[in-house]
Amino acid sequence: MMFKPFDEMTESDYAAVGFKSGLEIHQQLLTSKKLFCRCPAGHYSDAYDAEILRHMRPTLSELGEYDGTALMEFKTKKEIIYQINHHTVCTYEMDDTPPFELNDEALDIALGIGMLYNCTMVDEIHIARKQYLDGSIPTGFQRTTIVGVNGAIPYKDRSIAIIQLGLEEDACREVSDVGHRRIYITDRLGMPLIETVTAPDMFTPQEVAEVGEILRRLVRSTGNVRTGAGAARQDVNVSVTGGTRIEIKGVPRIPNIPLLTYNEAMRQWNLLRLRDELASRGITKDTFESKTEEVTKFLRKTRYQPLKDAISEGFLVHCVLLKGYKGLLRWQTQTDTFFSREISDRVRVIACLTTLPNIIHSDSPSETLASSEWQMLRKNSGATEGDTIVLVWGNKQDVTTGASEIVIRAREATMGIPSETRQALRDGTNGFERILPGPDRMYPDTDLPPKRITKEHLSRIKDTVPAPFWENQKWLSSLGVPSDLLVPLSYSPLAPLFQQAVREWKIAATLAAVVLIQYPKRISKYFKRRVGFSKDTMKEILLAFKEGKFTKEGFLPLMTRIADGSVLSRQVLPSSCTPAELMTIVERVKEEIGSLKYHNSEKRPEVLLGRVMERVRGRMDGSVVAGSVRSLLAKEKQ
Repeated sequence: MMFKPFDEMTESDYAAVGFKSGLEIHQQLLTSKKLFCRCPAGHYSDAYDAEILRHMRPTLSELGEYDGTALMEFKTKKEIIYQINHHTVCTYEMDDTPPFELNDEALDIALGIGMLYNCTMVDEIHIARKQYLDGSIPTGFQRTTIVGVNGAIPYKDRSIAIIQLGLEEDACREVSDVGHRRIYITDRLGMPLIETVTAPDMFTPQEVAEVGEILRRLVRSTGNVRTGAGAARQDVNVSVTGGTRIEIKGVPRIPNIPLLTYNEAMRQWNLLRLRDELASRGITKDTFESKTEEVTKFLRKTRYQPLKDAISEGFLVHCVLLKGYKGLLRWQTQTDTFFSREISDRVRVIACLTTLPNIIHSDSPSETLASSEWQMLRKNSGATEGDTIVLVWGNKQDVTTGASEIVIRAREATMGIPSETRQALRDGTNGFERILPGPDRMYPDTDLPPKRITKEHLSRIKDTVPAPFWENQKWLSSLGVPSDLLVPLSYSPLAPLFQQAVREWKIAATLAAVVLIQYPKRISKYFKRRVGFSKDTMKEILLAFKEGKFTKEGFLPLMTRIADGSVLSRQVLPSSCTPAELMTIVERVKEEIGSLKYHNSEKRPEVLLGRVMERVRGRMDGSVVAGSVRSLLAKEKQ
């Protein structure tokens, strides 16, 4: 079969290729402090007071083995620069002092979310270290722990298994990554986050996004997680029949998931076909042949600008001969993407040859060198009609690493799909990031003792856990809450306040929903910035309405004044308008508009009513005002 375009794929098509996917969702928790120190959490700034330079090196696991990812990162020979701000970072983050004990606030939030997932909660917390040699954590490892296992959430006519819920510290924000230098800013470092790991129970890209949305709503319903850009990141695991688990890292938005997972399924399916094509040519991992040599001297007069510039700067050019690979670097992998990018990505990431193009190859001769130059290179390397040659250029160290990576990636093609972590790209495709980590990266932390979780502790937390949002949704629907408000209200942290307003204070359900969900959005649009109202503020506003201090028309003006900086107080609250005061206002408005000239005198009552409503809006019910004005005008005619 041919892999269909994204919008033509059906459930049966995905079943035919054996599509399976799971999620690893990282969500920051709304705590005041970081996880293993007492620095403030959630304080972001690009300003920094100092820079620290580090080089990362791998360490042996408990079994005396190196993790493959750590070895790969070590090959990059990166300089890691940390930009630190003394307001948000202490000596713990820089690995100069031991950690504080685990943040109890973060632990309680994580335990509560685990209960929402129907997890079996652990009875003792054990901290482990997870190696990260990309430099995103200055210590070279992340402290992490498991708080719950074997959970499940309902989806369609089945359940999605939650393998585990972890609690861990967040990493740095990357500023830049060019050549052998990577720069991070450390304000996000150490903030508490949970990691939700699902089983590979989703069988189409759309299902992956839908399950991700369910999990997002569940954690948001607690009111204990951060929102906004970067507060949640999804890692998506994808495999097809005959393939392997590939992890796409750092998907920033759930709507991006379907196209990304489609392209990864296509990539794996096409790489399996590429393996079969190589086998049909007699090329396996055991029969694979390649040859590498320096060819700078043959290209000193080339007109191909990238090579011309590189040679003028003193760089070397290496030629890699791939026996029997003719045409295969143009083998499609993802949408508008070919196998050559698999090779280019490895060269970019591991050899740090980040200026593109970083390779050229004889499968696309017309776009690069002159045909005579290709012929000269083929003759020099001993290439036959069925071979492909690849050129890479850089300084002596990098070009040697680059040529080695070309050979490694080409040989891997004979085996199918290498185990990798891949990066989500804006166009919906993905690129190589690093070798997929293995179990050798984890080892026990010796700085922190185990922490006992008692039944009394869990019982106390359970009382604070909200009902699953899908139960709220059914109840809201029975109240007649409009459909555009029903879903966001069902998982809003303000849902318990809505229940109190409707059940205890007898406020109309639709009005309460509009005030809690729609008005903050309208006010945010008015101010052109995100405006949020705390639960306490909204409670005071609803109580004031219940006590008759203003009418339903007064909600929006009142909330707008609060959003503009006013503090909720008696001075901000509108005072109710008495009938006598209304008559005074009507008489005053009549005098003000008495001299106005009307093209249509029948419009005079509308003008009068509009001016009066401007003065009393929110202080008296609109229908009462309209009735009083009509009654007064009727008496005048008599």
